[in-house]
Amino acid sequence: MTEVNYSANPGKNLEIQTPYGRFLRIPRKTKLVVDGDDLAQVLSDACGGELRDGDMIFMSEKILAISQGRCFDIDDINPRPLAKLLCKFVYKSPYGIGLGSPWTMELALRDVGTPRILFAAFCSAVTKPFGVRGVFYKVAGERARAIDGPCDCTIPPYNHAAKMAPAHPDRSARELAGKLGCPVVVMDANDIGREVLGRSDESISVDMCKAIFEDNPLGQNDQQTPCAIVRKLAD
Repeated sequence: MTEVNYSANPGKNLEIQTPYGRFLRIPRKTKLVVDGDDLAQVLSDACGGELRDGDMIFMSEKILAISQGRCFDIDDINPRPLAKLLCKFVYKSPYGIGLGSPWTMELALRDVGTPRILFAAFCSAVTKPFGVRGVFYKVAGERARAIDGPCDCTIPPYNHAAKMAPAHPDRSARELAGKLGCPVVVMDANDIGREVLGRSDESISVDMCKAIFEDNPLGQNDQQTPCAIVRKLAD
């Protein structure tokens, strides 16, 4: 049975049944993470007292990027003309701005590189008349996909900010796991998709992680739960 003291975020469930078994996802509230924070301490404060043998910590890639100084107030980004042009051709999803703003496109040009972004835009333009969607992000890669911009559903002050993907997420996950004593997974999850950006151990199945986070149980507005303890339950 699920521990009654744990509570899910609104509209989410604590438990999920997957092809890999049944899992409990316990969202944990943290302090407001800022540039330079010691994430090991943040995660220890949030999760340490509840961890059991076999547990894993799944964390949002956003707090890793923020702690690395890869999140910027949009007033400080100053998009170049190319960013302002390219963002006009990006599909605007109701679930997130993606690269459909001058600020996020500017970050993509900086982080992924202008040649690759231009090539991705070319491939998208060629395939779009045939009804093929998603080519831009397939070519631009996961780093471009993980870039995100200002959103009303994000806690202030990050509702007025844009961020790059975190740097070296696999290495960061390994370092955090070494300090916390349990496996760590870095997730880029929203209501339309999940990507695994970092794992502390390559033996952790990417498909399993995506299945566990199929409904994205985290909450980064006033819930302030950018991490969760993941525990496999007995069948």
